[in-house]
Amino acid sequence: MKQVLEVFGVLLLIQGVAALVHELTGRLRGWGIVQRIGFLDGHEIYAGVTLIVLALALFGVAESRKAR
Repeated sequence: MKQVLEVFGVLLLIQGVAALVHELTGRLRGWGIVQRIGFLDGHEIYAGVTLIVLALALFGVAESRKAR
């Protein structure tokens, strides 16, 4: 379970960073899923930050789980 949480955390972290990099620099076009979700138009920076925060929370939960 710990490894699953870590994998989801890494995926969320990559998507959040890609969203922020795309919005702030215009690079990494087509890398992130945030640009493809229609209702997030105009809120991509908030969505990117939210994904990064969720990734950090998943890392914290994964760390608190005992390795079995």
